[in-house]
Amino acid sequence: MTQRKNPLSNAASDIPAAVVVFLVALPLCLGVALGSNAPLFSGIIAGIIGGLVIGALSGSSLSVSGPAAGLTAVVAVAIGKMPAFEAFLLSVVIAGVLQILLGFLRAGIIGDYVPNSVIRGMLAAIGIILILKQLPHLVGFDKDFQGDEAFIQIDRRNTFSEIIYSINYLSPAAIVIGLISLIILWIWDRKFIKSRPLFKFIPGPLVVVFAGVLLYKFLGGFGHVWALDANHLVKLPVTAGLSSAGELLRYPQWQYLGNPQIWITGVTIALVASLETLLSIEAVDKLDPYNRRTPTNRELKAQGIGNLVSGLLGGLPITSVIVRSSANVNAGGKTRLSTMFHGLLLLMSVLFIPGLLNMIPLSALAAILIATGYKLAKPALFREFHQKGWDQLIPFVVTIVAILLTDLLIGILVGMGVSLFFLLRSNFHSAVMIVNDENKYLVRLRKDVSFLNKPIIKEKLEQVPENSFVLIDITRADFIDKDIIDVINEFMHHAGLKNIKVEVKKSAFKSLHQLVIGKEFDEQAA
Repeated sequence: MTQRKNPLSNAASDIPAAVVVFLVALPLCLGVALGSNAPLFSGIIAGIIGGLVIGALSGSSLSVSGPAAGLTAVVAVAIGKMPAFEAFLLSVVIAGVLQILLGFLRAGIIGDYVPNSVIRGMLAAIGIILILKQLPHLVGFDKDFQGDEAFIQIDRRNTFSEIIYSINYLSPAAIVIGLISLIILWIWDRKFIKSRPLFKFIPGPLVVVFAGVLLYKFLGGFGHVWALDANHLVKLPVTAGLSSAGELLRYPQWQYLGNPQIWITGVTIALVASLETLLSIEAVDKLDPYNRRTPTNRELKAQGIGNLVSGLLGGLPITSVIVRSSANVNAGGKTRLSTMFHGLLLLMSVLFIPGLLNMIPLSALAAILIATGYKLAKPALFREFHQKGWDQLIPFVVTIVAILLTDLLIGILVGMGVSLFFLLRSNFHSAVMIVNDENKYLVRLRKDVSFLNKPIIKEKLEQVPENSFVLIDITRADFIDKDIIDVINEFMHHAGLKNIKVEVKKSAFKSLHQLVIGKEFDEQAA
């Protein structure tokens, strides 16, 4: 109730969380733009709009939106096919309009059909990807862009070979800064630090950034070996203020609206961005310590408006992003204020302190992302699913492996396929119970009996020996497929040849299609 009356009541938690999200989002916005072959400033614009516009309109308390790594391949290919970047911006505008339409069509329900084991597997996979992808940056190999989640990278190496290859390009300064950053984050997460009022509102990642800048300056004084060049630092576009920043904006050129590629790209972005957003929202809701639920249709509308504005101002496509959202949760964010304030910080940083931010070592930011990844993929999570049983553990692990080796959407589809297999397997065994005592058999149909149960019922009935009695109990079945009805009627029709007596136990409340069991036999007997 307090949150509704005063949106600033949780500012003490939300503002430090916003600082953490800002530090995580800054290199990712730049990295996604770089990986998309788009102007660097377009990534920053998307991050600002994701924070300020979508943050204000979304119904999610913790989700953070911005340019998504999952769309880099789509965007890079699309930009390559366009006559100009301004033509691509039209596709972003179209995608936004389509997302708004999907929200009004109530397409947000799609996310509810993803099993919990798959969602948790997706979170763990993102965590593992963060750790693996940031290890090269931690040691000073920054050839691949920050935020890349693809298994096969632009340089044609994969996630694992990149780590091995980075050993040839170790930077002593980056390693020292990265290791000290990890130690600071580990100490900051200890109870004796968290319990101190002074440190409670100072986020560990902010301390890491300040320490990283100081170490960068300090180590540079020991000569070339210990110096970090510009390739190992943040590369924020430098502006001279508001007017200078306005000159960096790009606007869609409407004369390209008749180009079919514009519309194809717009539809593609709308579908992929909507799916990623719904999956991210479902995952973030599971991380929410207050168990709040996000209205998904409202989220699609908010994302649509965000992409519409982003396209009009020269920004990249936007989705809800798990990495930034999980950083928000781990940093103690409680309301949308943290999301919106992170967007404001991105805007202010571009206008007033780009030179200062360009002294932040990438290895320090890599340490922050590695710590975020560990919290998403803690060993305790794997133990939890092992205790739940194989039907939960296997889809969980398969989802992780599939996302690691492909991408987010393909991995989710593979995980859902495995979950569906276990669901059908469970229903296959639980829908039919067959027991026998000497020559007396009980065939009990329970829950929903579909054509998938046909083989086992047919096989068991054919194995009933001569001179037996069979009781077919359908009183506990909610639904019986017509194929099953045909199998039972055929068995009853031929049962007399083996001197088998059959009785069907029916309920007076069952639907008419279930009462036809035995009707064919009764009519022929009469």
